[in-house]
Amino acid sequence: MRVLVTGTAGFIGNHLAIRLLERGDEVIGIDNLNDYYDVSLKEARLERIKNHPNFVEIRADLEDRQRIRAVFEEYRPQRVVNLAAQAGVRYSLVNPYSYIDANIQGFLNILEGCRHFEVEHLVYASSSSVYGANTKMPFSVHHNVDHPLSLYAASKKANELMAHTYSHLYGIPTTGLRFFTVYGPWGRPDMALFIFTRKILAGEPIDVYNHGRHKRDFTYIDDIVEGVIRTLDKVAEPNPQWDSDHPDSASSRAPYRLYNIGNNQPVELMYFIETLEKALGREAKKNFLPLQPGDVPATYADIDDLTEAVGFRPSTPIEEGIQRFVDWYLDYYPVG
Repeated sequence: MRVLVTGTAGFIGNHLAIRLLERGDEVIGIDNLNDYYDVSLKEARLERIKNHPNFVEIRADLEDRQRIRAVFEEYRPQRVVNLAAQAGVRYSLVNPYSYIDANIQGFLNILEGCRHFEVEHLVYASSSSVYGANTKMPFSVHHNVDHPLSLYAASKKANELMAHTYSHLYGIPTTGLRFFTVYGPWGRPDMALFIFTRKILAGEPIDVYNHGRHKRDFTYIDDIVEGVIRTLDKVAEPNPQWDSDHPDSASSRAPYRLYNIGNNQPVELMYFIETLEKALGREAKKNFLPLQPGDVPATYADIDDLTEAVGFRPSTPIEEGIQRFVDWYLDYYPVG
Protein backbone atom coordinates (compact mmCIF):
# COMPACT_ATOMS: atom_id res chain seq x y z
CA MET A 1 0.00 0.00 0.00
CA ARG A 2 0.92 3.65 -0.25
CA VAL A 3 0.56 5.00 3.29
CA LEU A 4 0.80 8.63 4.35
CA VAL A 5 2.26 8.80 7.87
CA THR A 6 2.43 12.13 9.68
CA GLY A 7 5.05 12.52 12.38
CA THR A 8 7.73 10.27 10.83
CA ALA A 9 10.49 12.08 12.75
CA GLY A 10 8.54 11.42 15.95
CA PHE A 11 8.83 8.50 18.34
CA ILE A 12 5.86 6.38 17.25
CA GLY A 13 5.77 7.57 13.64
CA ASN A 14 9.38 6.63 13.02
CA HIS A 15 8.98 3.11 14.42
CA LEU A 16 5.78 2.69 12.40
CA ALA A 17 7.40 3.87 9.17
CA ILE A 18 10.19 1.33 9.59
CA ARG A 19 7.71 -1.52 10.07
CA LEU A 20 5.62 -0.48 7.07
CA LEU A 21 8.70 -0.22 4.86
CA GLU A 22 9.94 -3.61 6.07
CA ARG A 23 6.74 -5.27 4.94
CA GLY A 24 6.86 -3.64 1.51
CA ASP A 25 4.60 -0.62 1.80
CA GLU A 26 5.41 2.80 0.38
CA VAL A 27 5.56 5.52 3.06
CA ILE A 28 4.96 9.21 2.42
CA GLY A 29 6.28 10.83 5.59
CA ILE A 30 5.33 14.31 6.80
CA ASP A 31 7.04 16.08 9.70
CA ASN A 32 7.93 19.69 10.48
CA LEU A 33 10.77 18.81 12.90
CA ASN A 34 9.68 21.49 15.35
CA ASP A 35 11.82 22.31 18.37
CA TYR A 36 9.43 21.13 21.08
CA TYR A 37 12.28 18.77 21.95
CA ASP A 38 15.78 17.98 20.61
CA VAL A 39 15.69 18.33 16.82
CA SER A 40 18.91 16.33 16.45
CA LEU A 41 17.13 13.27 17.87
CA LYS A 42 14.39 13.72 15.28
CA GLU A 43 17.01 14.03 12.55
CA ALA A 44 18.68 10.84 13.80
CA ARG A 45 15.38 8.98 13.65
CA LEU A 46 14.88 10.09 10.05
CA GLU A 47 18.39 8.89 9.17
CA ARG A 48 17.13 5.36 9.81
CA ILE A 49 14.68 5.57 6.90
CA LYS A 50 15.54 8.53 4.66
CA ASN A 51 17.49 6.46 2.12
CA HIS A 52 14.90 3.71 1.78
CA PRO A 53 13.68 3.55 -1.85
CA ASN A 54 10.03 3.40 -0.78
CA PHE A 55 10.20 6.40 1.59
CA VAL A 56 9.42 9.99 0.63
CA GLU A 57 10.28 12.68 3.18
CA ILE A 58 8.18 15.84 3.24
CA ARG A 59 8.82 18.68 5.69
CA ALA A 60 5.60 20.57 6.29
CA ASP A 61 3.30 21.87 9.01
CA LEU A 62 -0.03 20.07 9.24
CA GLU A 63 -1.72 23.44 9.62
CA ASP A 64 -0.44 24.52 6.18
CA ARG A 65 -3.69 23.86 4.32
CA GLN A 66 -2.41 24.30 0.77
CA ARG A 67 0.73 22.23 1.32
CA ILE A 68 -1.17 19.32 2.87
CA ARG A 69 -3.70 19.33 0.06
CA ALA A 70 -0.85 19.33 -2.48
CA VAL A 71 0.69 16.27 -0.79
CA PHE A 72 -2.59 14.35 -1.04
CA GLU A 73 -3.04 15.46 -4.64
CA GLU A 74 0.47 14.44 -5.71
CA TYR A 75 0.85 11.13 -3.89
CA ARG A 76 -2.77 9.88 -3.59
CA PRO A 77 -2.21 7.72 -0.50
CA GLN A 78 -4.49 4.73 -0.07
CA ARG A 79 -4.36 4.93 3.73
CA VAL A 80 -3.31 7.54 6.27
CA VAL A 81 -1.92 7.32 9.80
CA ASN A 82 -1.98 10.68 11.59
CA LEU A 83 0.51 10.65 14.47
CA ALA A 84 1.84 14.22 14.22
CA ALA A 85 0.56 16.40 17.04
CA GLN A 86 1.61 18.83 19.70
CA ALA A 87 2.11 16.44 22.59
CA GLY A 88 2.48 16.89 26.33
CA VAL A 89 -0.01 17.60 29.11
CA ARG A 90 2.05 20.10 31.09
CA TYR A 91 3.23 22.03 28.01
CA SER A 92 -0.42 22.71 27.15
CA LEU A 93 -0.58 24.93 30.23
CA VAL A 94 2.28 27.04 28.85
CA ASN A 95 1.61 27.17 25.09
CA PRO A 96 -2.07 26.40 24.46
CA TYR A 97 -2.19 27.90 20.95
CA SER A 98 0.20 25.28 19.56
CA TYR A 99 -2.38 22.59 20.40
CA ILE A 100 -5.10 24.33 18.43
CA ASP A 101 -2.79 24.89 15.45
CA ALA A 102 -1.39 21.36 15.17
CA ASN A 103 -4.06 19.18 16.76
CA ILE A 104 -7.24 20.90 15.56
CA GLN A 105 -6.38 22.86 12.41
CA GLY A 106 -3.81 20.29 11.35
CA PHE A 107 -6.18 17.38 11.85
CA LEU A 108 -8.90 19.17 9.88
CA ASN A 109 -6.48 19.44 6.95
CA ILE A 110 -5.84 15.68 7.15
CA LEU A 111 -9.57 14.98 7.20
CA GLU A 112 -10.11 17.21 4.19
CA GLY A 113 -7.33 15.43 2.33
CA CYS A 114 -8.94 12.07 3.09
CA ARG A 115 -12.31 13.42 1.95
CA HIS A 116 -11.22 14.86 -1.38
CA PHE A 117 -8.75 12.15 -2.41
CA GLU A 118 -10.72 9.00 -1.54
CA VAL A 119 -8.53 7.58 1.22
CA GLU A 120 -9.57 4.03 2.14
CA HIS A 121 -8.89 4.32 5.89
CA LEU A 122 -7.68 6.97 8.32
CA VAL A 123 -6.07 5.83 11.58
CA TYR A 124 -5.21 8.60 14.03
CA ALA A 125 -3.62 8.97 17.45
CA SER A 126 -5.86 9.82 20.33
CA SER A 127 -4.67 9.51 23.94
CA SER A 128 -5.48 8.00 27.31
CA SER A 129 -5.59 11.63 28.49
CA VAL A 130 -9.15 11.86 27.14
CA TYR A 131 -10.33 9.90 30.19
CA GLY A 132 -9.60 12.99 32.27
CA ALA A 133 -11.53 13.03 35.53
CA ASN A 134 -12.79 9.45 35.10
CA THR A 135 -11.98 7.16 38.02
CA LYS A 136 -13.72 3.91 37.01
CA MET A 137 -10.99 1.44 36.07
CA PRO A 138 -10.02 0.02 33.69
CA PHE A 139 -10.76 2.83 31.24
CA SER A 140 -13.06 1.59 28.49
CA VAL A 141 -13.74 3.10 25.08
CA HIS A 142 -17.42 2.72 25.99
CA HIS A 143 -17.11 5.14 28.93
CA ASN A 144 -18.11 8.81 28.72
CA VAL A 145 -15.06 11.09 28.27
CA ASP A 146 -16.58 14.54 28.58
CA HIS A 147 -14.34 15.84 31.40
CA PRO A 148 -10.79 16.44 30.11
CA LEU A 149 -8.23 17.89 32.53
CA SER A 150 -5.89 19.55 30.01
CA LEU A 151 -6.15 21.30 26.67
CA TYR A 152 -4.07 18.48 25.18
CA ALA A 153 -6.74 15.99 26.29
CA ALA A 154 -9.49 18.25 24.96
CA SER A 155 -7.76 18.47 21.58
CA LYS A 156 -7.59 14.67 21.34
CA LYS A 157 -11.25 14.34 22.28
CA ALA A 158 -11.99 16.93 19.59
CA ASN A 159 -10.13 14.78 17.06
CA GLU A 160 -12.43 11.86 17.83
CA LEU A 161 -15.49 14.06 17.35
CA MET A 162 -14.15 15.52 14.11
CA ALA A 163 -13.34 12.06 12.77
CA HIS A 164 -16.86 10.85 13.52
CA THR A 165 -18.33 13.83 11.69
CA TYR A 166 -16.34 13.04 8.55
CA SER A 167 -17.16 9.34 8.81
CA HIS A 168 -20.85 10.23 9.05
CA LEU A 169 -20.95 12.93 6.35
CA TYR A 170 -18.56 11.47 3.78
CA GLY A 171 -18.31 7.77 4.61
CA ILE A 172 -14.58 7.96 5.42
CA PRO A 173 -13.55 4.95 7.54
CA THR A 174 -11.76 6.30 10.63
CA THR A 175 -10.17 4.51 13.58
CA GLY A 176 -8.97 6.39 16.66
CA LEU A 177 -6.33 4.81 18.91
CA ARG A 178 -6.05 5.92 22.52
CA PHE A 179 -2.39 5.33 23.38
CA PHE A 180 -1.37 4.68 26.98
CA THR A 181 2.06 6.08 28.06
CA VAL A 182 4.30 4.85 25.25
CA TYR A 183 7.96 4.18 26.04
CA GLY A 184 11.00 2.47 24.53
CA PRO A 185 14.15 3.09 22.44
CA TRP A 186 14.23 6.37 20.47
CA GLY A 187 11.59 7.75 22.85
CA ARG A 188 10.64 11.33 23.64
CA PRO A 189 13.00 13.35 25.88
CA ASP A 190 10.04 15.02 27.60
CA MET A 191 8.74 11.69 28.94
CA ALA A 192 9.49 10.41 32.46
CA LEU A 193 11.69 7.46 31.45
CA PHE A 194 13.98 9.66 29.39
CA ILE A 195 14.16 12.41 32.03
CA PHE A 196 14.75 9.97 34.89
CA THR A 197 17.50 8.14 33.01
CA ARG A 198 19.36 11.33 32.13
CA LYS A 199 19.16 12.71 35.67
CA ILE A 200 20.08 9.46 37.44
CA LEU A 201 23.18 9.10 35.26
CA ALA A 202 24.09 12.74 35.95
CA GLY A 203 23.60 12.31 39.71
CA GLU A 204 20.77 14.83 39.72
CA PRO A 205 17.52 14.40 41.72
CA ILE A 206 14.40 13.31 39.85
CA ASP A 207 10.99 14.93 40.43
CA VAL A 208 8.52 12.29 41.60
CA TYR A 209 5.04 13.72 41.24
CA ASN A 210 2.02 12.75 43.34
CA HIS A 211 4.58 11.55 45.90
CA GLY A 212 5.17 8.45 43.78
CA ARG A 213 1.57 7.28 43.97
CA HIS A 214 1.00 7.58 40.21
CA LYS A 215 0.02 4.46 38.30
CA ARG A 216 0.53 4.29 34.55
CA ASP A 217 -0.30 1.69 31.93
CA PHE A 218 3.16 1.87 30.34
CA THR A 219 3.04 0.45 26.80
CA TYR A 220 6.15 -0.62 24.91
CA ILE A 221 6.70 0.92 21.49
CA ASP A 222 6.72 -2.39 19.57
CA ASP A 223 3.31 -3.24 21.02
CA ILE A 224 1.95 0.16 20.01
CA VAL A 225 3.21 -0.25 16.43
CA GLU A 226 1.76 -3.74 16.14
CA GLY A 227 -1.60 -2.39 17.26
CA VAL A 228 -1.44 0.48 14.77
CA ILE A 229 -0.62 -1.83 11.87
CA ARG A 230 -3.33 -4.33 12.72
CA THR A 231 -5.98 -1.63 12.99
CA LEU A 232 -4.72 0.04 9.80
CA ASP A 233 -5.24 -3.26 7.97
CA LYS A 234 -8.75 -3.66 9.40
CA VAL A 235 -10.78 -0.91 7.76
CA ALA A 236 -13.36 0.58 10.13
CA GLU A 237 -16.94 -0.50 9.44
CA PRO A 238 -20.35 0.67 10.66
CA ASN A 239 -21.76 -1.09 13.71
CA PRO A 240 -25.09 -2.59 12.59
CA GLN A 241 -26.15 -2.96 16.25
CA TRP A 242 -25.57 0.69 17.05
CA ASP A 243 -28.63 2.11 18.88
CA SER A 244 -29.25 5.85 18.91
CA ASP A 245 -31.38 5.48 22.05
CA HIS A 246 -28.40 3.94 23.85
CA PRO A 247 -25.42 5.27 21.86
CA ASP A 248 -22.09 3.50 22.11
CA SER A 249 -19.23 6.01 22.05
CA ALA A 250 -16.73 3.55 20.51
CA SER A 251 -18.66 2.86 17.29
CA SER A 252 -21.42 4.26 15.12
CA ARG A 253 -23.72 3.71 12.19
CA ALA A 254 -20.88 5.43 10.33
CA PRO A 255 -17.58 3.59 9.62
CA TYR A 256 -16.01 4.80 12.88
CA ARG A 257 -14.15 2.92 15.63
CA LEU A 258 -12.17 3.68 18.79
CA TYR A 259 -9.70 1.38 20.57
CA ASN A 260 -7.42 1.58 23.58
CA ILE A 261 -3.85 0.39 23.12
CA GLY A 262 -2.31 -0.18 26.55
CA ASN A 263 -0.39 -2.85 28.37
CA ASN A 264 -3.46 -3.65 30.53
CA GLN A 265 -1.15 -3.83 33.58
CA PRO A 266 -0.79 -0.53 35.46
CA VAL A 267 2.59 -0.03 37.14
CA GLU A 268 3.18 2.08 40.25
CA LEU A 269 5.61 4.91 39.63
CA MET A 270 7.89 3.80 42.48
CA TYR A 271 8.21 0.30 40.97
CA PHE A 272 8.90 1.89 37.60
CA ILE A 273 11.74 3.88 39.18
CA GLU A 274 13.09 0.83 41.01
CA THR A 275 13.16 -1.13 37.75
CA LEU A 276 15.04 1.71 36.05
CA GLU A 277 17.52 1.89 38.94
CA LYS A 278 18.27 -1.83 38.54
CA ALA A 279 18.75 -1.49 34.78
CA LEU A 280 21.15 1.45 35.29
CA GLY A 281 22.88 0.02 38.34
CA ARG A 282 22.39 3.32 40.15
CA GLU A 283 20.03 4.68 42.80
CA ALA A 284 17.97 7.79 42.10
CA LYS A 285 17.86 10.83 44.33
CA LYS A 286 14.16 11.58 44.64
CA ASN A 287 12.37 14.90 45.03
CA PHE A 288 8.78 14.08 46.01
CA LEU A 289 6.17 16.58 44.78
CA PRO A 290 2.35 16.86 44.75
CA LEU A 291 0.09 16.03 41.80
CA GLN A 292 0.59 18.56 39.01
CA PRO A 293 -2.19 20.52 37.26
CA GLY A 294 -3.56 18.55 34.31
CA ASP A 295 -2.16 15.21 35.54
CA VAL A 296 -4.34 12.21 36.36
CA PRO A 297 -3.37 9.88 39.22
CA ALA A 298 -3.79 6.62 37.31
CA THR A 299 -4.36 5.11 33.87
CA TYR A 300 -5.44 1.54 33.11
CA ALA A 301 -6.57 0.37 29.67
CA ASP A 302 -9.41 -2.02 28.91
CA ILE A 303 -8.21 -3.56 25.64
CA ASP A 304 -10.94 -6.17 25.10
CA ASP A 305 -12.30 -4.36 22.03
CA LEU A 306 -8.85 -4.22 20.42
CA THR A 307 -8.28 -7.92 21.07
CA GLU A 308 -11.66 -8.88 19.70
CA ALA A 309 -11.24 -6.75 16.58
CA VAL A 310 -7.65 -7.57 15.57
CA GLY A 311 -6.55 -10.45 17.80
CA PHE A 312 -3.78 -8.57 19.56
CA ARG A 313 -2.84 -7.79 23.18
CA PRO A 314 0.29 -5.86 24.16
CA SER A 315 2.54 -8.16 26.20
CA THR A 316 6.02 -6.66 26.74
CA PRO A 317 6.83 -6.69 30.50
CA ILE A 318 7.94 -3.39 32.00
CA GLU A 319 11.24 -4.92 33.12
CA GLU A 320 12.09 -6.01 29.57
CA GLY A 321 10.97 -2.74 28.00
CA ILE A 322 12.98 -0.56 30.39
CA GLN A 323 16.10 -2.66 29.88
CA ARG A 324 15.79 -2.25 26.11
CA PHE A 325 15.42 1.50 26.52
CA VAL A 326 18.47 1.71 28.79
CA ASP A 327 20.55 -0.34 26.35
CA TRP A 328 19.57 2.05 23.54
CA TYR A 329 20.13 5.16 25.66
CA LEU A 330 23.64 4.13 26.74
CA ASP A 331 24.50 3.41 23.11
CA TYR A 332 23.06 6.69 21.80
CA TYR A 333 24.31 8.86 24.69
CA PRO A 334 27.58 7.21 25.83
CA VAL A 335 28.27 7.94 29.51
CA GLY A 336 31.84 8.97 30.35
